[in-house]
Amino acid sequence: MPDYHDDLRLAHVLADTADAATMERFKALDLKVETKPDMTPVSEADKAAEELIRTSLQRARPRDAVLGEEFGSEGSGPRRWVVDPIDGTKNYVRGVPVWATLIALMERGEGGDRPVVGVVSAPALGRRWWAAEGLGAYTGRSLSSATRLAVSRVARLEDASFAYSSLSGWEERGRLNGFLELTRACWRTRGYGDFWPYMMVAEGSVDICAEPELSLWDMAANAIIVQEAGGRFTGLDGVPGPLSGDAAASNGLLHDELLSHLGG
Repeated sequence: MPDYHDDLRLAHVLADTADAATMERFKALDLKVETKPDMTPVSEADKAAEELIRTSLQRARPRDAVLGEEFGSEGSGPRRWVVDPIDGTKNYVRGVPVWATLIALMERGEGGDRPVVGVVSAPALGRRWWAAEGLGAYTGRSLSSATRLAVSRVARLEDASFAYSSLSGWEERGRLNGFLELTRACWRTRGYGDFWPYMMVAEGSVDICAEPELSLWDMAANAIIVQEAGGRFTGLDGVPGPLSGDAAASNGLLHDELLSHLGG
């Protein structure tokens, strides 16, 4: 099995760089915010953080490709870094601390592209999570000060905590009834949104989560962290990994029931 220690250390350095840039502008009164063609906001901090990450990758891994939310795809080859400079921009621009930089390394294999390294850094929450293939998933302040993550052992929906992003996406895709049935079947539901529910699945504080429309940069880092914590991460179609355009994550024990309500 390949050794991803060096790539994981680099991902932490990239996250440190992004954290400094994003925290400097968080809650700034003169923060500049634009609207992209899909009507989602993008701030100057999104762009600055991604530019810093790309510059660092060009120096450290010049042969690797990069895909980022703000500046698209660059390069080709079997290794590709996937970056969301600020996941949760709507929170960021409103001063809500639930946002993070997502950094993943994907590698091409016989089964297609898969994430092999992932870091999710939420500096306004004072939290960071990370994983690498075969090395496990962790949370903490640094590589040397970390706690290993493990998903929950909840095995019944009536005992489960379900996290989601919003109702509108499920309604737009004709899956609102299944979504509502799932919420009624669960013990607890909360709309944490963005990266956070996936990290809570990895920590074992939430048992299942799902979203109906996502991009690769929204999912790649989350997927490897959930998987290395012992959980499952698939599309709503049940295909493992972050390539389906939507996501279902669980502790594994509840995954089939999750998909039976939301899949299609």
